[in-house]
Amino acid sequence: MTRLFVVLAALASLMMMASGASAEDSRYGKQKVVYHINYNGGEEDKAYRGAMRNIQNHINAVGKENLDVKVVLHGNGVSLLKNAKQNEKLQQDVLNLKSQNVGFHVCNNTLTGRNISYENDLFEVWEEDIVPSGVAELSRLQQMGYTYIKP
Repeated sequence: MTRLFVVLAALASLMMMASGASAEDSRYGKQKVVYHINYNGGEEDKAYRGAMRNIQNHINAVGKENLDVKVVLHGNGVSLLKNAKQNEKLQQDVLNLKSQNVGFHVCNNTLTGRNISYENDLFEVWEEDIVPSGVAELSRLQQMGYTYIKP
């Protein structure tokens, strides 16, 4: 009986070691994250492009099938989508991320307070992308288990 136990234990150990490569592939498991952008993009939208790169790097590391990403934009962060109307690089970044199921949530308080029309002034924003409050949306998503990231 002891011999059988030793053989089974050794076999189980070998199976775990053999599956090590596939375990490494899924190192990060499934993730839900919310990226918070409420700052200016700076010269040539460098900060916005950097944030978009961070999100893409995150997707590359975890795999889009394992990642649920939301980007909440409020205050000065809404300028990311405003500037994208004229900045082709930002347009490409936004479209690329959206094609990987990244959701962009835009604060209605900011739109109202700054007299911004999502239809006319922002790049690729639809009615379903508008949330009542950016900060309340951040809290809601965190309560739903999303990890908060501020790039």
